[in-house]
Amino acid sequence: MIHDKLISSIQNPLIKKIKLLQEKSRERKKTGLFVIEGKREIQLAKKGGYTIDQLLYSKEIIDFSIEDFIADFPETSCVEVSYAVYQKLAYRQSTEGILAVAQGKSHTLENIHFSSKNPLVLVAEAPEKPGNIGALLRTADAARLDAVLIANPKSDVYNPNIIRSSVGCVFTSQIGLGSTEEIISLLKNNRISIRCAALSASKTYTESNLTGPLALVVGTESSGLTDEWLKNSDENLIIPMKGEIDSMNVSVSAAILIFEAARQRGF
Repeated sequence: MIHDKLISSIQNPLIKKIKLLQEKSRERKKTGLFVIEGKREIQLAKKGGYTIDQLLYSKEIIDFSIEDFIADFPETSCVEVSYAVYQKLAYRQSTEGILAVAQGKSHTLENIHFSSKNPLVLVAEAPEKPGNIGALLRTADAARLDAVLIANPKSDVYNPNIIRSSVGCVFTSQIGLGSTEEIISLLKNNRISIRCAALSASKTYTESNLTGPLALVVGTESSGLTDEWLKNSDENLIIPMKGEIDSMNVSVSAAILIFEAARQRGF
């Protein structure tokens, strides 16, 4: 491990750089770098094959052995920062006193591979809220989905709120980004059935056979899925509701569909 001197000024160039990475998607895209906050999240990123460039920690906050932790990162620059500096960098209110600067990965559809002969995939079209994307990724990890595909993305996957709300599951899922047309083409080329969550011409989700190669497709709560998905859907699915509203949070709906498919597969 490579130890640098203690940083106690928020005007330090490294601190300014990390702050920009936290706040600006444009900076993350330009540099290919992003920030991970939290011990578990950093460990999941390492397990997921991400390259960790720097570790920053505050001894005034951490309640674990920093020496034991950074021993797993022998080639990484490790920087101690003061409590005041760390508080300026911390995105979360409750924090563990450690964060990392990591290199992002490519999430083009060309990098998506289905190793399973019977893949189960989640597709989310144009999800708007980072918190919802994080929740979707957390569910994907829990059900061990083969991939999460985001059509027409509106947030980059390394948005701090996605990392936080996914509790690091952004690093444990195979994620692909592309247009609706590109993702439909990918699914059809791999002979994966498209099942859309939709209100019209739908079958109750528990009555549908979800055991074969399958993509469950969800849209936004406000407008649902675009016509392109509905035209290419092999079957539309609906979750019956008895209340006054006809829709749920997209992450909740996706979780219900995913775990019904998992149940049918003997999960």
